[in-house]
Amino acid sequence: MRNTLLAAGIATVAIATAGPARADVDNFTEVARGRYLVTTGDCMGCHIGPDGTSLAGGHLLETPFGMIAVPNITPDNETGIGKWSQQDFHGAMTRGVRPDGTHLYPAFPYTAFTRMTRKDIDDVYAYLRTLEPVNHAVDRDTLPFPFNVRMAMLGWNWLNFTPGEFRPDPNKSGEFNRGAYLVEGPGHCGLCHTPRNMLGGDQGGKHLEGGALQGWFAPNITADKRVGIGAWSQAEIVDYLRDGHTERGAASGPMAEVVTYSTSQMTEADLKAMATYLLERGAAAEPAPTVIAGSDARVQKGAAIYDDTCAACHVGDGSGVAGMFPRLRDNQLVRQADPTGVLRVILQGAQSASSPRMVTAPSMPALGWRLDDQQVADVATFIRNSWGNAAAAVTPDQVRAMREVTAGVASPAEH
Repeated sequence: MRNTLLAAGIATVAIATAGPARADVDNFTEVARGRYLVTTGDCMGCHIGPDGTSLAGGHLLETPFGMIAVPNITPDNETGIGKWSQQDFHGAMTRGVRPDGTHLYPAFPYTAFTRMTRKDIDDVYAYLRTLEPVNHAVDRDTLPFPFNVRMAMLGWNWLNFTPGEFRPDPNKSGEFNRGAYLVEGPGHCGLCHTPRNMLGGDQGGKHLEGGALQGWFAPNITADKRVGIGAWSQAEIVDYLRDGHTERGAASGPMAEVVTYSTSQMTEADLKAMATYLLERGAAAEPAPTVIAGSDARVQKGAAIYDDTCAACHVGDGSGVAGMFPRLRDNQLVRQADPTGVLRVILQGAQSASSPRMVTAPSMPALGWRLDDQQVADVATFIRNSWGNAAAAVTPDQVRAMREVTAGVASPAEH
């Protein structure tokens, strides 16, 4: 937080020569809070510019309906939000509407940001006004017809969006309510971790129960002890969010970006609050599937592949290596109903997150080049039904579909 305040202070001092778009911002506290909220909201994860450091946008965000180019949110008058008023910004954050009345797509999580307080949104605006304007035009019309008809968002909002500021639960602790605010508001965790209906809205009654996105699977983060994080301690959740690693898992894919740009820079108190909320909000546990017996031919073949290919790092009993390779034994992440995450990592490998405390980011090599569809299915089935895990068998068709999803996508090693 000390670095956060220092950086915000430097930005504030620079305002005097920053030009008209930024000259009206002179409150150190507002800017410092705004910078922290921008970090909490992982704005850089989506709005990162071509230079890799600014919020100039241009990144193509994959959705089930096509690619959406993320806009420039620097205070540039021509291509950014330099001409936006404080009220304009509030309307975009809480109602998904631009100053000219154009509706935003819910890939921008106004459905979560509407929970934020007016004060917090104003502070985010104050911070963004201190940034260096970057003139970078972004094509905002990238979706195919009919999804590019923005007026259709009126119907979408009517069906899927309930605006309104977060209201604390008077029967819960301050820490719980702070965590609820962060998870459901600026952190917008549900955008990835909640399954979607055919229109792209939240599936009712399945909040935070895991969802597929961008060829990955954001796992269940409810308090379900079998497939959620109910068996995790508060300390384990904090370690994962701060460092991207615990013995249970390593953040990779989109979650690695969240750790790098956001949660690794949040305060310990806020991370504990998020953990408290996730552990106490409850979950409706679903019955566990029957474990596939070790005598099954798929499991036996998968065991042989595991011993030859995986055991050197994850160990023969699935216990992993603390601080390096996550354990697979009794692992909620590998026994998700949807095997997308497991298949993605086996086929393409993974590069885990790095953080100030964990500067070395262990990686897993891609195995798709040397294992065929049946072999990948067998080893995934073995892992998902060994050492206390139980999950549905993986089929070669599922592996083939994942190869199609990742065709042409660079592996972590190629990055």
